[in-house]
Amino acid sequence: MRYGMERRKSRSRSRSPHHRYSRERRRHHKSPKRYNRHYRGSSGTRTLKRSYDREVRLQQYYQYDKKKESGLRHHRGSKKNGYIHRNEDSHNCNSGSRSSSISSHHSRQSSHVRDDRDGHLIYRAGDLLLNRYEIRSLLGEGTFGKCLECYDRKRDKHVAIKIIKNIERYREAARLEILVLEKLAKKDPDNKNLCIKLLGAFDYHKHICLVFPKLGKSVFDFMKENVYQPYTMPQVQHIAEQLLTSINFLHSIKLTHTDLKPENMLFVDSSYDSFWSDNARQNIHVLRKSDIELIDFGSATFDHEHHSTVVSTRHYRAPEVVLELGWSQPCDIWSCGCIIFELYTGNTLFQTHDNKEHLAMMECILGPLPSSMIKKSKKTKYFKKGVLDWDTSVEGRYVEDNCKPLSEYRTSDRKIHVQLFDLLEKMLTYDPSNRITASEALKHSYLAPYTSTKCRRDESR
Repeated sequence: MRYGMERRKSRSRSRSPHHRYSRERRRHHKSPKRYNRHYRGSSGTRTLKRSYDREVRLQQYYQYDKKKESGLRHHRGSKKNGYIHRNEDSHNCNSGSRSSSISSHHSRQSSHVRDDRDGHLIYRAGDLLLNRYEIRSLLGEGTFGKCLECYDRKRDKHVAIKIIKNIERYREAARLEILVLEKLAKKDPDNKNLCIKLLGAFDYHKHICLVFPKLGKSVFDFMKENVYQPYTMPQVQHIAEQLLTSINFLHSIKLTHTDLKPENMLFVDSSYDSFWSDNARQNIHVLRKSDIELIDFGSATFDHEHHSTVVSTRHYRAPEVVLELGWSQPCDIWSCGCIIFELYTGNTLFQTHDNKEHLAMMECILGPLPSSMIKKSKKTKYFKKGVLDWDTSVEGRYVEDNCKPLSEYRTSDRKIHVQLFDLLEKMLTYDPSNRITASEALKHSYLAPYTSTKCRRDESR
């Protein structure tokens, strides 16, 4: 389980040990910056500049927190542990000094709480946060902070706590994520739209901590541990329907997620059954339940807020973002199309880290870019005489060897496969104004078995 972690697999389709070694070597030596983007909003290039509207939201946040602080201070005795009350799950928590391992029965004074040189909180298994959350293990680590599995003594259950670095720009991003999550909870108190629920938030020695339910593995992590085997068709349908349900909800309240990818989709329960596969020559995992929840709203943006130039992780980035034409909700739909393709094939649709190569892949798979988008683009260096300036004899060798028209990735001529690729074509339409919406996609024939069942279930309530 990642709660906003990053990864990318090799461009090679081979599963040999040599290529796995090459993938790791490229990850750590060739392009380390690309693979150090945990808890990020848009491939590590996200602009942290905020609009006036977000400044107003932060001022409101501080005012609200100041009132809570004055009301709770006499219970705590010390202001420097500044508790941010968010809901009843976190109320009346004792934010005293941090304790050490329970097994050793030694106390650890707050003056001994330290950070590493990157701003991460230094901790040990068994340490206590607010004398309530006992740290058990690390779930994931990234640019923004670390996600820990903790035992909630008050609620007698395990939770996931996202501990943000002690760095101001990351604290600001966390505060904004809290505001988004609170609005989602207010709009959808019963969580019918499958966006992860914020159980609470607090400030622990200048580390903002977000408390979430502990879920299963991410959609990507399960696939990675399963040797990148694709999901079954019913699971692809179910995951796609749930993803689009969440996105439709976000878009209905004028919010764009901007960082959709398999890492940011967690299974509620990632338990599985195993069987031997002669093709893979190893045991293959088959997921028992494909229920998911959407996570990582750190870069979610409302329509009236400042829109940074670049958003989304590279492999799921829409053409209007690459060409710097401006973006809105349709960029999420493009990301959904890339995700669904990956669930179906086990491979990333656009495996690249270069803008021009990315555009070349798009043209190889989806056809030429529209001239209207090329004319409006600020990225004129990518084009010559109205067409992509791409040397297929040298630069394009990898693209030609690994990319083919979208329909040729279909593994069967059965009706359900044809319906899937019809939906993908509509989601991967270049012009965002002509791209299918989340609401329209949910009505597509490919998702009919799930959407019709859901409608009948809602009507019976």
